[in-house]
Amino acid sequence: TGPLSAETIAITGGKLETMGPAGTVPNGTVLIVDGRISAVGVGIPIPGEARRIDAHGRVVTPGLFNSLTRLGLVEVSAVEGTADSEVKSDRITAAFDVAEALNPRSTLIAVNRIDGLTRAVVAPSAGNSLIAGQGAVIHLGAPADLLVRERVAMFAFLGERGAELTGGARSAAILRLREVLQDAADFAANRKAFEAGDRREYSLSRLDLEALVPVVRGELPLVVTADRASDIVAALRLAKELKLRLILAGVAEGWMVAGEIAAADVPVLVEPLDNLPSSFEQLGATIANAARLRTAGVRVAFMNGDAHNARNVRQSAGNAVANGMTWHDALAALTTVPASIWGIAERYGSLEPGKDADLVIWDGDPLEVTTYADVVLIRGVEIPMESRQTLLRDRYRN
Repeated sequence: TGPLSAETIAITGGKLETMGPAGTVPNGTVLIVDGRISAVGVGIPIPGEARRIDAHGRVVTPGLFNSLTRLGLVEVSAVEGTADSEVKSDRITAAFDVAEALNPRSTLIAVNRIDGLTRAVVAPSAGNSLIAGQGAVIHLGAPADLLVRERVAMFAFLGERGAELTGGARSAAILRLREVLQDAADFAANRKAFEAGDRREYSLSRLDLEALVPVVRGELPLVVTADRASDIVAALRLAKELKLRLILAGVAEGWMVAGEIAAADVPVLVEPLDNLPSSFEQLGATIANAARLRTAGVRVAFMNGDAHNARNVRQSAGNAVANGMTWHDALAALTTVPASIWGIAERYGSLEPGKDADLVIWDGDPLEVTTYADVVLIRGVEIPMESRQTLLRDRYRN
């Protein structure tokens, strides 16, 4: 069964965690009309034609957002033909756009949305190129219009991976990244000369130069994955030098340079469960990373880079709270902060009039691992609470 058509819905009696100016509203009502939130509060008049959903004793939040996933790009990780997240080329691949390869009928979308995940960034993986390509924001509702925003950021890699891709040294990765961005800036300023064959040779193809022009103009964010504190500082320095809109991802040792990140007003994408080092560039990894970054004033959004279990970012948020982050900041890292970072805050992130009706009714604290989503709405459409996993469970239950 597919999702129902958009309609007038009144969610009544729940504890509303609006993440907006209204704050927490006990025994509140959310009125949804034609896919958008019409009113939020107490004592709201409910139209006679509205379908009522009783949320007494339950918690209502905005739908959750994972800020870096492979949803729609990977179906079976071990089967190459079902994985479209990376380009195995030694050329810079800035023009690679994940939006053109998204599979809106991936079985993994339903698996994740019935656990309250309603939006996500889909990002390219590191292939054989320092710059992996461009990501997109999707919603996890009806497959007909999966894309919320395409070409939302450019993704690049420093640290050990960047060094490996550029001859073996970290400084070579920085040098190469600087070169390609300077080439893109020169191309943007001298396009007519380039087209007339009257310009120096660039290190990139025309398509990649075109794709990087919005980055060097500060119109498109550059997401740089870096874990070691020194690599993070190098990325901050490069962004300042070239006037880039930087977003940092990974940042296992981010807490060690949290002051510098905050001073540069650069947001970070963090997996809060990263605790033990899996490499030498993560020796400073700690489960308190997210809390320490936030305490220093850094804007923190949560991610896990997964497709099959993108939903587990909710558990990660709970662990961040258990290790020093405030509950509100952890929920913000799954709602309002990513909405702001990815440029969709006017339509998503909080329960406010005018916003898309992405919301979840939970049977308890949404950041507790034992809590389940009872009802999920995406753009005002109630989602069937079934997936390939639940269908297999029911089929073989006995």
